[in-house]
Amino acid sequence: MGSPSSSLSRFGRSTPISRREFVAAVGGAGGASLFGPNVDASESDPDHFRVRVYPGPVPPTAWPRYGAQGMSDDWPTPFRDAFAAVEDAVGQIQAYAADQSLVSDSTAVSESELTVHVERGPPVRFPLLSVSQPTDLAFPSLPTVLDAFRDQLRDRGALDGSTCHLLLCWSPFNYRVGYGGTISPNDLIGSAGSDTDEDGPNAVDGAQTVANIGATAVWDSRAVSRNIAIHEVLHTFLSPDIVADVGDTRCDHNLGTATRTGPEGRTLRVSPMATAYAGPDEFGGGTRFHGTGCYDHDEFARHDGYEADGIEPAIDRFEYTTELSEATLEAATQYLTRVRS
Repeated sequence: MGSPSSSLSRFGRSTPISRREFVAAVGGAGGASLFGPNVDASESDPDHFRVRVYPGPVPPTAWPRYGAQGMSDDWPTPFRDAFAAVEDAVGQIQAYAADQSLVSDSTAVSESELTVHVERGPPVRFPLLSVSQPTDLAFPSLPTVLDAFRDQLRDRGALDGSTCHLLLCWSPFNYRVGYGGTISPNDLIGSAGSDTDEDGPNAVDGAQTVANIGATAVWDSRAVSRNIAIHEVLHTFLSPDIVADVGDTRCDHNLGTATRTGPEGRTLRVSPMATAYAGPDEFGGGTRFHGTGCYDHDEFARHDGYEADGIEPAIDRFEYTTELSEATLEAATQYLTRVRS
């Protein structure tokens, strides 16, 4: 893997801080174990893919908003909803693959052959992202967080090529992590990596990604939280070459849709891969903060526009759906099929 400073996040480039700075940022806890219960790598089944979701630490100030349920195991309501949304999205992909196998025997596989398990991982125990001072030390960058996450997964023997590890973090003010992201060469599940990854895929480590549910919960809505969790997992199922084959674009965000709906078409319904990218590039343009990665509304699988154009009125509401676009389903199915073959 290249240095963090040379790695490209799907949400844009980030400026890393050192490991030593990271340890200082989390109060010297870098020597502590990331996990509570052990994760046994022998549980991994090489015949199937996995998405393992880990809850990060939630500061005490956040719990009154959601009640005590889930406090004992670090699964507040927004985390549980995000997990359920990922389960649903994975189910959509498997159902699509099974449906395609009925009409084609070329690229699709049967549901029994394309299996993705979604499961809970043990909580992250040290305060990975719970510091709150607005300095570089207080706000570890996305590369730093992912490096620390991967190092601890490796120490616990939890890494394998067929697993996407998703960290749900609670860091509403960490602008360096933003809504989340993943970075090459650990951005794709399996061993059939992107042909644009200079360092090549890491088939042993699989994929790691972060969804900042704290940011979406505080600044946006539960619906955005669900979509961002799905969004970050989908990044690990979408290689640029297959994205280009499916959508005539190398940017996977463009596989998303933004569809006018409701009375007079004033609501724009946004699918997961388009979340944070469907609105104008400005503060409060759909999501409170616009994504910093690639996108082109003209290349979306579908984008109905948000401004008045003489025929359609300007939209006055953004709505977020967990339903994946057909382009997303097709690209994810093709990629997972290629990895499995």
